[in-house]
Amino acid sequence: MTISDSPDSPDSRRSACLRLLGGSALLAMGAGAPVASALAQFRVEISGVGATQVPIAIARFRDEGRCPVALSAVIQADLERSGLFKATDAGSTQLDDASKPVLSDWKGRGVDALVAGSVAQLADGRWDVRYRLWDALKGKDLGGLSQAVHPGDLRLMAHRIADDIFEKLTGDRGAFATRIAYVSKVGKQHQLIVADADGEGAQVPLASSQPIISPAWSPDGRNLAYVSFETGKPVVIVHDVASGRRRVVAGFKGSNSAPAWSPDGRQLAVTLSRDGGSQIHILDVDGGSTRRLTQSSAIDTEATWSPDGATLYFVSDRGGSPQVYRVPVAGGSAQRVTFSGAYNISPAISPDGRWLAYVGQVERGYKVHVMDLSSGQVKAITETRDDESPGFAPNSRQLIYATRLQGREVLMTSTLDGRIKAKLTTQVADVREPVWGPYLTQRR
Repeated sequence: MTISDSPDSPDSRRSACLRLLGGSALLAMGAGAPVASALAQFRVEISGVGATQVPIAIARFRDEGRCPVALSAVIQADLERSGLFKATDAGSTQLDDASKPVLSDWKGRGVDALVAGSVAQLADGRWDVRYRLWDALKGKDLGGLSQAVHPGDLRLMAHRIADDIFEKLTGDRGAFATRIAYVSKVGKQHQLIVADADGEGAQVPLASSQPIISPAWSPDGRNLAYVSFETGKPVVIVHDVASGRRRVVAGFKGSNSAPAWSPDGRQLAVTLSRDGGSQIHILDVDGGSTRRLTQSSAIDTEATWSPDGATLYFVSDRGGSPQVYRVPVAGGSAQRVTFSGAYNISPAISPDGRWLAYVGQVERGYKVHVMDLSSGQVKAITETRDDESPGFAPNSRQLIYATRLQGREVLMTSTLDGRIKAKLTTQVADVREPVWGPYLTQRR
């Protein structure tokens, strides 16, 4: 397995695996104080046609023009990005959450679902946001939401409305009111960035003159683990996103890399070279025991946990080229998982345990693949050639990954079948190593 010394080489961009397998590939990350600056807004470009899409009309909310956020537009973009909805023109009809629309008329216009709402500023500066959803096919009022929110939470409220619509119409929980994290490079500065799932509202918990690599969300969404070299060697740090507090959790002899949280948040799987080779270990996040899990003369890295916490999937070149394997967390023999292609890295398991995403080599390109774990069927879902770091939304419905388009790194989301993709891109930064965060129980 080749390791590049340059963090900006094609091999380095392609996967965290190639950056993490040896100490020479890990560059120092300068210590930097947490930065709370907001970044430029993303532009979302949606492409593709889904096999089945629900025609939905989303009327402009009453008095939305007085509000600093175009709520109906945010809701529409969320639903379209999921690949399951197709927005239809709501026309000039005046609707709000108190309306009683003639649903048979909307059905006749080819609309399956109708959304309307209102927004009004309260005396204390908050905004009263209300919405209602109707099923035009069944002629039913499906209810809605009503909440007073601070101006800074208006976009979050729009995402919550999109989540509510998604769940009412599909039966599955939406994931629009979640967060992503990724690494950005602006000139010579590297940043760890946290943003809403659509890329908006980006904040910078950490900035550095040196690379930041391998971010991983804790299951409660409060912490990010990543690799740092600021002490003179690669160590794994846990970073409290809200407070900015940071602590070293793996600073052993040799290389400490590739952190992955256990589903209960109590342990991390990390790649350590303290015994001479790069092997996967399990350590307690709060200190205590560290246990070596894999026992091979090969390079074992890029671990990811199954949702039940019983199995680790990881990358190893023990068979001669990088492939995905799995091993019981309790210990035992590793079994090979990927057999299609000679080079497969960066595994991610969907939260429902049904799917494995990974980056596989196709001719001279590197594409995101999705495997059905029950059948073993595999499909390459991308048309790009330099994909890296796939990860699932917490509802297992979508993927996020990084790729290279027109000479720049960009973030993409995709449905699992690859039919609907959205490009999230800024005008000022290259972006890589995205990770989709878990559901949050409260506002950050």
